[in-house]
Amino acid sequence: MARVYYIGDEATAAGYRLAGAEVRVPSATEVADVFRRARESEADLILLSAQFADALPAEDFEAALLGNRPLVAIVPDAHGRHATPDVAREVRLALGIEP
Repeated sequence: MARVYYIGDEATAAGYRLAGAEVRVPSATEVADVFRRARESEADLILLSAQFADALPAEDFEAALLGNRPLVAIVPDAHGRHATPDVAREVRLALGIEP
């Protein structure tokens, strides 16, 4: 069975906990350390709330996205306050397809 970690707010964590994920609700100062430990664990997938992804140092985040294990996905919170990035739109903007 795959090991899934969720790092984010308490309300959203409750839902992921019910689904069987291991959850972490770090303070703003603990986000980088908790994320680093999750990457070093036996996790297969790390779900990271958009709010907490913004709090990570860029080098930690980029290293995680470039690595092949564990997979890292940015997810919105349960309240819809922090939307995930629209990667498809960013690609279209970079290619000049969309103004």
